[in-house]
Amino acid sequence: MPDGDPSAFAARRLAIHGRVQGVGYRAGARAEAIRLDLRGWVRNRLDGSVEALVIGAPGAIEAFVAWAHEGPPRAQVTRIDVTPADAEPAAGFEQRPTA
Repeated sequence: MPDGDPSAFAARRLAIHGRVQGVGYRAGARAEAIRLDLRGWVRNRLDGSVEALVIGAPGAIEAFVAWAHEGPPRAQVTRIDVTPADAEPAAGFEQRPTA
């Protein structure tokens, strides 16, 4: 991820809905984010959705969102809400506990 130039990266928060818990979605999202050199986190939500914060190059974020619409093989994504977010300090991409 670029250092120092804030215009060279972006941050987006994703709320992923459908059958996305208990299907390996968080692990798949983490692997895809690492592959795309993104920073941030992913976690299950108590309402049954998955939430992610992705920070990195705009093109990499677009690729992550495209992957998120499909997810891992057993997932059935029905909707994704993508909103701009503040870039939190992050050294990698972590799988967080349910919130």
